[in-house]
Amino acid sequence: MNDRLDPALALPDLAAIRAAHLRVRPHVHRTPVFACAAIDAEVGAKLWFKAESLQKIGAFKARGASNAVFSLSADAAKRGVVTHSSGNHGAAIAYAAGRRGIPAWVVMPEGSAKVKQANVGRLGATIRFSGMDAASRARICAEVERETGATLIHPFDNADVIAGQGTATLELLEDVPDLDVVIAPVGGGGLISGTSIAAKGVKPSVRVFGAEPANAGDATLSFASGKVEPLPSGVAPTIADGLRTPLAPRTLAAIRANVDAVESCSEEAIVRAMRMIWERAKLVVEPSAAVPLACLLERRFDVEGKRVGIIVSGGNVDLDRLPWQSGNP
Repeated sequence: MNDRLDPALALPDLAAIRAAHLRVRPHVHRTPVFACAAIDAEVGAKLWFKAESLQKIGAFKARGASNAVFSLSADAAKRGVVTHSSGNHGAAIAYAAGRRGIPAWVVMPEGSAKVKQANVGRLGATIRFSGMDAASRARICAEVERETGATLIHPFDNADVIAGQGTATLELLEDVPDLDVVIAPVGGGGLISGTSIAAKGVKPSVRVFGAEPANAGDATLSFASGKVEPLPSGVAPTIADGLRTPLAPRTLAAIRANVDAVESCSEEAIVRAMRMIWERAKLVVEPSAAVPLACLLERRFDVEGKRVGIIVSGGNVDLDRLPWQSGNP
């Protein structure tokens, strides 16, 4: 780890990400990398898609959750783990805790999708419900910690989680070592933090870009200002619901140190990119995972003639509410 005076800013280094890769290897898939000439032609670059949509629980979050859970001491682990999540991270913690044979509690908003609640429960976690606001979520997590002694594993503001997320990029650069650019979506910043630390550690010359929806464009503002900015107000919620989370000081520090640019895209481009990946690459991806390609379709990054790796973050989609179906946003 890179020790800092402020432990809230502690970040993993490349050695920690390599150690995480060894730790999680028995528990996650080494996901394939896909190329698609028909998509390359749309953006004027050669693209490789690291398909974390095919990961355990359908998203990259299995990596960070597994690393955090299996990094716990035996004494801490037996008391279990707790987290807050409306979806993928909760499922990932439930999965990892089940693999280790320890209890897990997931605090979910009362309004979270029933299918996501069912998924977390099926994986063995105990669900505790909270309000939709961050204060309610934090209060319920603290109650579980006091009652059970469980260890809180934050969805992204956690060095072990960040290290685990970086393992996808280690694999990508092993499979395609001559990349010029790596792009990942940005929500709370755990994925782009791990991606950027791994990419710059393995290949300092590689450029790393973060992509987000304009309707959740806090990271673009934070990257420019150097402080954590709130989510934009007065705009419709983005369809990329996995990215509706502001950064933490820890993830902003990683982004400012290792990411070359952060840009945003329109909702229309997200839908177009998502459908393009489904139709041309034959990959089922969720809206959040389509955001990097959406930024390329809108020419937010200069990648003309470059070799570009994209972390496809997940593939958990409500098939009854696809965005190009009539009546859906």
